[in-house]
Amino acid sequence: MAPVPSRRDVLRTLIGGAAGLSLPISSSSRAFAQTPHPTPKTTPLTSTVSLVSGTGGNVVVVTADDGALMVNGGQREHAAALANTVSGLTAGKPVRFLFNTDWHSDHCGSNELLGGSGAQIIAHENTRQYLANDIFVDWQRRTYKALPKVAWPTQTSYNAGKMTFGRERIEFGPLGQAHTDGDIYVFFPDANVLVTGDVLAVDSYPIADYVSGGWLGGLMTATKTLLDLTNEETRVVPGTGPIQTRADLKVQHEMLVTLRERLHQMMRKGMGTRDMLAAGATKEFDQRCGDPSLFMTVTYRGMWIHVRELGGIV
Repeated sequence: MAPVPSRRDVLRTLIGGAAGLSLPISSSSRAFAQTPHPTPKTTPLTSTVSLVSGTGGNVVVVTADDGALMVNGGQREHAAALANTVSGLTAGKPVRFLFNTDWHSDHCGSNELLGGSGAQIIAHENTRQYLANDIFVDWQRRTYKALPKVAWPTQTSYNAGKMTFGRERIEFGPLGQAHTDGDIYVFFPDANVLVTGDVLAVDSYPIADYVSGGWLGGLMTATKTLLDLTNEETRVVPGTGPIQTRADLKVQHEMLVTLRERLHQMMRKGMGTRDMLAAGATKEFDQRCGDPSLFMTVTYRGMWIHVRELGGIV
């Protein structure tokens, strides 16, 4: 049996600009959606915490006497409209802090505008590295160009942290190799609002982007981490889509536990992506999550990269 390539070897090939594969691109990949969006809509969650939707991804805004804090920033083409909406919430006071829950474009679209205005951008260190370099995503057949330095995160870490903004206590922390290896959650314990980024998917399969270090096992573990942060009253804000609950996190976690074991056993039998799809590997989840083709293709590649963590194939 040929030696299994290390994750570093695989990522070097992918990010270095290897030829793209003929992989399906599906609307179920919410983290990479490039579709038009309506005018920003603001939904108050508490007197100081609001959800802004309609800018390419969910944005949570906290207001205080001296300005605003945002979690995620929508798509770049909606940055000005989003900034105007947030300015209306703060009576024109500036955005002082911006969190990026990962490096993908539906969360980092306001980085350049707000970074240039002096906002501190907080993210996982891996997210900063992705935003500072050109990244070729082979399963999308697309290269994401590096952002200008003003748009890079200014406060990064590999560890959890805490801060207070206005009246709100804020807890944030890494989620491991999940949707990417730079995912973080942001939790507001007093408001009981948890922002998950794209680790939690709504009406679609979650995508574990192996190009930036995500994989199915890590996504499963990250979902359990989020589940443990919540109670029945927690309002869970995904990267895209309506507010969810602890029950929704539990449904995703149970699905991922099932699929991790099932797909591993199928790989042990020598089955590839097409074989797994033909065998209905995801059939009980398709009605809720939609077409599994992209999920299966990306998941299969990620599982091979992490084959040692699965305990091997043969």
